[in-house]
Amino acid sequence: MKPSDAAPALGYADPLYAASLAAVGEPRLLNQSGSWILERPIPGGNARDAMGCYPLFAAKDWASLADDLPPLENDLVSLVIVTDPFGAYDEPLLRECFPDRVVPFKRHFVVDLAQPDRHWVSRHHLRNVRKAQSAVRVDVAEPATVLEDWLRLYACLVALHRIRGIAAFSREAFERQLHVPGIRVLRATEGGSPVGMLLWYLRGDVAYYHLGAYTERGYDLKASFALFDYALEYFPTLGIRWLDLGAEAGAAASAADGLARFKQGWANTRRTAYLCGRVFQRKRYDELIMATRTESFVTQYFPTYRAGEFA
Repeated sequence: MKPSDAAPALGYADPLYAASLAAVGEPRLLNQSGSWILERPIPGGNARDAMGCYPLFAAKDWASLADDLPPLENDLVSLVIVTDPFGAYDEPLLRECFPDRVVPFKRHFVVDLAQPDRHWVSRHHLRNVRKAQSAVRVDVAEPATVLEDWLRLYACLVALHRIRGIAAFSREAFERQLHVPGIRVLRATEGGSPVGMLLWYLRGDVAYYHLGAYTERGYDLKASFALFDYALEYFPTLGIRWLDLGAEAGAAASAADGLARFKQGWANTRRTAYLCGRVFQRKRYDELIMATRTESFVTQYFPTYRAGEFA
């Protein structure tokens, strides 16, 4: 199976991407909006709830999302999503769809490629770009050919950061993700051997940074700087206006977050992703809070009864 650029590039709204998350929850299509959610059993009973696809919930038609949600009342206790910062919605629409929770969640680092001369890139980054370019070669790889190399690189990332849970994608998940139409793989090599890769999803005039991984040698060679510099040059040739680099690691910003500092050095603007929640079955929702003793998390986490699940 080979990704086809003739197919529409839907990124996180693509059914193949939703299928890649089947270990997290059962994918369910919301027909009117053309979006996907993941239904999950709630521990300790036969009830179910749902979450948007990780890391972002994306829709073909945001205006129709309000029509998709009422029919879920019979099946689900609650639904939580994190919105695509480039989605065609406004806060009033989100509050109509998610009356129980709409809060700014993360501010994504974004590159507006229409700004000239790349004057915004930090001097620190530019110095490291020059060092990296003398050591590694960057190219655009064919996604269907890189699975084994990518798995080796991602295993390094998992070990380094002790990644668990939803972000610890399986081989089967990556097999699907590498075949989503519109994916682009940027690869850094030393002497022909891959030392770093970036995965991006295209949708419209936006390229979304999905994942990056490196060998220990890749970190030493600062391959990430060569790869992101290449991305700034490459994506405008595809008609891309925006690069969404994602946000900081974890649920809250930190001045000590090296990933955030790295992304900030490339970005020239920010966009907000919202966390949105809706309770469909209030009585059952409140019963679950009591059963899980999560009352103290009522204002911090949604759904409250799942507080701490990704800790």
